[in-house]
Amino acid sequence: MNKHIGSNFDDFLEEEGTLAETEALAIKRVVAYQITQFMKKERLSKSAMARQMDTSRSALDRLLDPKNTAITLHTLERAAQTIGKRLHIEFA
Repeated sequence: MNKHIGSNFDDFLEEEGTLAETEALAIKRVVAYQITQFMKKERLSKSAMARQMDTSRSALDRLLDPKNTAITLHTLERAAQTIGKRLHIEFA
């Protein structure tokens, strides 16, 4: 009998000890995708986007890397302002 039948995927990831990491990666992929789509729409190069965010190109590269979850709230806030969005974070 499979112990995971009837459970949800979050329960499985929690048992495996990878739920938090998996969620962080999923969130980061969405953030990177949204910023990339904005850059394409506005025809902004990475250098131009970094200038608008008042940051370095390497910091923008880290932000756009979907596997790098080590980004600061400050960087996220600057990115949100640059693309005309508000950053909203909540504990659920």
